[in-house]
Amino acid sequence: MRAVRLPDRSGPPRARDTWSGPAFDACTAPPLDTLKAWRDASPYGALGVYTSGSQRGCGQPRLTAEWVRQVRALGWRFLPVHVGLQAPCADPGHKPKRIDPGKAVDQGREEADEAARSLRALGFAKGSPVYLDIEAYPLRDPACGQAVVDFTLGWTAGLHAAGYRSGFYSSLDSGIADLAAAARAGGSPMPDALWYARWDGQADTDGSGALAPDLWTFHQRVHQYHGNVEETFGGATLTVDRNHVDGPTAR
Repeated sequence: MRAVRLPDRSGPPRARDTWSGPAFDACTAPPLDTLKAWRDASPYGALGVYTSGSQRGCGQPRLTAEWVRQVRALGWRFLPVHVGLQAPCADPGHKPKRIDPGKAVDQGREEADEAARSLRALGFAKGSPVYLDIEAYPLRDPACGQAVVDFTLGWTAGLHAAGYRSGFYSSLDSGIADLAAAARAGGSPMPDALWYARWDGQADTDGSGALAPDLWTFHQRVHQYHGNVEETFGGATLTVDRNHVDGPTAR
């Protein structure tokens, strides 16, 4: 992995809220009544919300600043997620827009600007994180992995300049592996937190035997450990992914 170092004059802003506990994410922002029922009856204290990006998988008819305000008032914490350009070598699937390796840094900065605008519009204060969603991609393509890394460095520098913290979500076997290799090589600025997908059923952030214990260790991890689970609490049902958080959240 080639070491790329970008200017990061602002550096990461101070985290507004670091939290540990169970979280879920759902494709679309849930109804307020459901979140009230779940707040009272479920073990969850935070939820992942797809706040921006041109390749989100679901519509967001309820996602407004007022919805965020009311959900916050119920006591929930947030994990904002941005779904934009994907790895050049990924299966097109439902997300056909790809990173251009020759423009990856600039594209990352552009998507950071978009994500920051959405955070501001929804009422998330400076210092909040937003997690870049890069879906799984093949490992045996160094140029593809380098494009993802370059894009993520641009994303991180752009968010820091806007006053927000940078997060990165991906499979432990692809995007996370490439980011870890880039960190070892001295690439910067690295994301402030990693959200890794490894559906092993383990509600922890120990790295599932693949993320070294000396990387992203200071309350900088989220683990998605089970996916597409239907759960019911307080009479309200959602299909969710299960996560364990030990890292920055937004409030």
